[in-house]
Amino acid sequence: MTVPEAIAALARGDAVTPVWRNLLGGLTFRLDAPGGAVRYAKWVAAGTPEIDLGAEAERLAWAGRWVPVPRVLQHGKDAGGEWLVTAAVPGVPAVDPRWVADPAVAAAAIGRGLRLLHDALPVAQCPFDWSVARRLRHADEHIAASAHSATGERSTVGGRSTVGEGPTDGAAGRRRVRLAEVRARLGEPPPVDRLVVCHGDACVPNTLLHGDGTFAAHVDLGSLGLADRWADLAVAAWSTEYNYGPGHDGHLYEGYGIEPDEERIAYYRLLWDVA
Repeated sequence: MTVPEAIAALARGDAVTPVWRNLLGGLTFRLDAPGGAVRYAKWVAAGTPEIDLGAEAERLAWAGRWVPVPRVLQHGKDAGGEWLVTAAVPGVPAVDPRWVADPAVAAAAIGRGLRLLHDALPVAQCPFDWSVARRLRHADEHIAASAHSATGERSTVGGRSTVGEGPTDGAAGRRRVRLAEVRARLGEPPPVDRLVVCHGDACVPNTLLHGDGTFAAHVDLGSLGLADRWADLAVAAWSTEYNYGPGHDGHLYEGYGIEPDEERIAYYRLLWDVA
């Protein structure tokens, strides 16, 4: 993983270790100072969609008044990209091999950590929105972009001007139909069970655990905002299947202290997929 110039400059002689690359190309580095201090630096190239490190910095600063999250040290941007530097917090990600080998304990701890977040963050004081309405607007943008790219109008792929034609048109048409059907299903959300301040990306890697299997901290809060608690729960439990294998979603619900709500689980997983 190539270290961006901005991160090398921020390191100021600290050892730089790549630790994560997300699906959108965002990079995370560990910065180890000679004296033992540890920082983490996120970096994303300019113009990358879906990642707003400024929004994450704002949310971390707000949430950190009530729950354990990384402390923001620096945020900035230049022509090449944007970065966010935070102090290290105790614990390791719940995808650490230690916890992949003990998924029942890890999943229950994730559930307890999510309940702590939902109980601690004050709804009345939250300035951030992650509601169905907002996410559906985002979904509509995705669907419109997908439809536009499949109409045969000229677009650019890999630096080359292209136009949709031939056998792929049928597949694109079927995808448009499916997206329209899914969007129609999303138009009737279930009533809100309990309005909370949601994490916004409560997947397994975004919970840190202590060595004894207790909850340590939450990370990656760029989408934090007000929503039904099932918007978090449905995705968190779903993520245990991907990271630990099937059969551990129940441990997460048990750790949270709730019985599965199949209607809300199905709705919020579908919304996650589209939005």
